[in-house]
Amino acid sequence: MEFVDLRTVVALSGVMGGLMSLVLFGLRRNYPRSIRGLTEWASALAMMFVAGLLAARRDALPTAITINASSVLLWGGTYLSYAGTRMFFGLPVRHRPWIVAIALLLLVQVWFTQVAPDYRVRMALTTSYAAIVSGLHGWLIARQRPVTLARGMAISVLAGLTVLQLLRLGTAFTSTAQADFFGNDPWQAIYLTGLCMAVLLMAIALVLMASDRLHDELVHLASHDSLTNALTRRHITAACQAELERCRRHGRQMALLIMDLDHFKAINDTHGHQAGDAVLVWFVGRVRSVLRPPDQLGRFGGEEFVALLPEVSRQEAHGVAERIRAIARVNAPVGHCSVSIGIAVSQAPDDTVDQLLARADAALYLAKAKGRDRTEIALETTA
Repeated sequence: MEFVDLRTVVALSGVMGGLMSLVLFGLRRNYPRSIRGLTEWASALAMMFVAGLLAARRDALPTAITINASSVLLWGGTYLSYAGTRMFFGLPVRHRPWIVAIALLLLVQVWFTQVAPDYRVRMALTTSYAAIVSGLHGWLIARQRPVTLARGMAISVLAGLTVLQLLRLGTAFTSTAQADFFGNDPWQAIYLTGLCMAVLLMAIALVLMASDRLHDELVHLASHDSLTNALTRRHITAACQAELERCRRHGRQMALLIMDLDHFKAINDTHGHQAGDAVLVWFVGRVRSVLRPPDQLGRFGGEEFVALLPEVSRQEAHGVAERIRAIARVNAPVGHCSVSIGIAVSQAPDDTVDQLLARADAALYLAKAKGRDRTEIALETTA
């Protein structure tokens, strides 16, 4: 592989990595702050970009810069990429142990550069570190579900990079070629070319992972209330329609609960709208603690919520409503909180969502008329 100019390969891949770094920095500015880790990914690529440029100038710059400084940037960039992925998946990050490890590696690197120069030892240090971090990085992504196309690409790249590092480590002391970073050792040519390609492919995979997360965020925002994280009115209505059709096919029942917080305007007037918002968020959390996994909760507007309960009888729906009513009176963020609930259960095969909502709403108004903090069940329709 003598026809391959390794300096050119490293320099060009560094430039491409730098461009991908700019792409990720741009995404960081325009993506929601809830998508974390983009800054770390972008910084990692920027550090690798600088490391590649310094390494390519070994014939013109001091070794303290082209070897030691470029190695620190490469190690730091490799770690930052891993740390960014941990942040991306909402996992804790501990920088200090890694900073200490890189500092120790640097001390050993300086010794085998300035005091007792040994290229093979330096290569073994770098490849061992990179293999460990790449393996951890790949295993981290592999544990996340679901494994999307972008995540699968990242896992494949990191697995291949780990194998490549281990192979290079195995040949560091056995190769008979000249021990030089840009020498004519075919293993070194394969290693550097593979490393550069892996960095570029990993950068693409990270951008795709960020795009997937943005898509998921937008879908979530479109279907969930921004304050309480309950389903929007449109989506809870669509869920009710789908469940009602399933009930028709299988001859089953479903129930709708319409819940309205009592005297909610008084909470806003007395304690302020922020306190009122806190009560709404608290109430949704309390309701979800009662509901089953198949049940769904939506916000119809203001302080009114709808719960969809698949495959329940009138008695079971009433029991759920009573549990909600009981927990709504305990440990409210501000003041006294209570809820009135109207229940409607599907009956005839030709029931519609609008009819169920109308019956549940009528039951809710009856609960309000009887003094609030009550549960009422809609009367059965006659054939």
